[in-house]
Amino acid sequence: MAQIHPTAQIGEGVELGEGVVIGPFTTVEKNVRIGDGTVIHSHVLIGENTRLGRNNQIYQGAIVGSLTQDLKYDGGQTWLDIGDENIIREYVTINRGTSDGSRTVIGDNNTFLAYTHIAHDCIVGNRVIMSNLSTLAGHVEVQDGAVISGYVGVHQFCKIGSMSMIGGMSKVTKDVPPFMKVQGNPAKVFGLNSVGLERNGITREDRRVLRQAYELLYRSGYNVSQAVEEIKCDLEPIEALLQLLEFLELSERGIVKA
Repeated sequence: MAQIHPTAQIGEGVELGEGVVIGPFTTVEKNVRIGDGTVIHSHVLIGENTRLGRNNQIYQGAIVGSLTQDLKYDGGQTWLDIGDENIIREYVTINRGTSDGSRTVIGDNNTFLAYTHIAHDCIVGNRVIMSNLSTLAGHVEVQDGAVISGYVGVHQFCKIGSMSMIGGMSKVTKDVPPFMKVQGNPAKVFGLNSVGLERNGITREDRRVLRQAYELLYRSGYNVSQAVEEIKCDLEPIEALLQLLEFLELSERGIVKA
C-alpha cells in the first residue's frame, strides 16, 4: 500500500500504485495516476492530469504537471505522461500540453538535474540527461540518449538527435543531428560524440562510418542535400547512419552549422 505523510494533500480521482511514497507537504492534484514504487519527496506539486509510471524519484520542490505557460492556452484538458525510473531532482518544472487534449511526453530512465525546465508539448525519449538549469522551450523533441549540459537553452520546435551532446551555456536555435557534439551561442557542431557513442555500445566500425558521414556533412563544403546524397552513395547503410539520414531529411528548422 502507499505511504502518505499526514501533511500531504491528495486530490480527487488520484490512483496510487503499490509502494508509492508521498512526502511531507506535497500536493497531488486531481486525476493523477502514480505507478508502483514511485517516491515523491517533500514540498512537491504533482499537477492534475499527470501520469507517472513505476519507480520514479521526484525530489524536493519539483513542480511536475503544472499548467502550460503558453499564452495561447484557452482552457481544456491537457496532460503530462511520464514513464518509468526517471530521476527528477530539486525544483525541476515540467508543464502539461497547451491545446485541449495535448500532451507533454517523457519516456524512461531519464535524469533531470536541479532547476531544469521542460515546457509544454515537449517529447523527451529515454536515457536523456539534462544538467542543472537547462531549459527546453515548447514543442522541443529530445531523442534517446542525448545529453544536455548545464545552462543550455533550446528554442521552441527544435529537435535534439539521439546520443548527441550539447555543451554548457549553449544557445540552440536549430536542430542538432544525432551523434554530434555542439557548443556555443549560437551553438555549432564541433565533432562527433565519439565518447557518447562508445558508452552507448556503438561499435568501432559503426563509429568509423558515422565519422565519415560527419566529414561529408560538415567538412566537405557540400550543402546538406548534397552531403545526404554523397552519404547515401558512398557509405555502408548501417542502422545508425539510416537514423542520421532520416533526421536530416525530416528536419524543418535546419541543422546547426559547423
